[in-house]
Amino acid sequence: LILKYSKIASADYQAHLYEHSLEVQIPFIQYFSKDFSIVPITIMDTSPKTCQNLGEGIAKAILEQKKEEGEKVRNGDVLIVSSTDMTHYESHDSAKAKDKRAIDKILSLDPEGLHKTIKEYSISMCGFAPTVSMLYASRKLGAKKASLIKYMTSGEVSGDYGQVVGYAGIIIQ
Repeated sequence: LILKYSKIASADYQAHLYEHSLEVQIPFIQYFSKDFSIVPITIMDTSPKTCQNLGEGIAKAILEQKKEEGEKVRNGDVLIVSSTDMTHYESHDSAKAKDKRAIDKILSLDPEGLHKTIKEYSISMCGFAPTVSMLYASRKLGAKKASLIKYMTSGEVSGDYGQVVGYAGIIIQ
């Protein structure tokens, strides 16, 4: 259904050969449920238009699937996961400052603002396009709030604050 609603989406097995985010996501999802199906998506074109088209296509596909099942989308029915590190290999203070800018846009459910902020402040968030797309989908599905669960940098674990990677856990409902 996503292929039906997103002009930029295509079925491409090879796009997933070297992508490792599923290795992180699937065990987390299995912790909460053994009965689930997934639609893995990788994004090459990170333009704002592509992110919007894909995100809105995901939302339309979810809405159609639920309609076919005779149901409405309820909180907790569908999980859209976007996996990304935040800032890479900058000082702890620099990473925290940049990441705060990006996190604030995510918490505001602002995909346009997140995309602009990533570019404007050269934030090396490797999965920003999936995150922007997820925000578009979430907004179209009626998301009302986002909550920061935890933010840390690798420096807080290793003790090396010279070059860190930022990590954030955020839930959107």
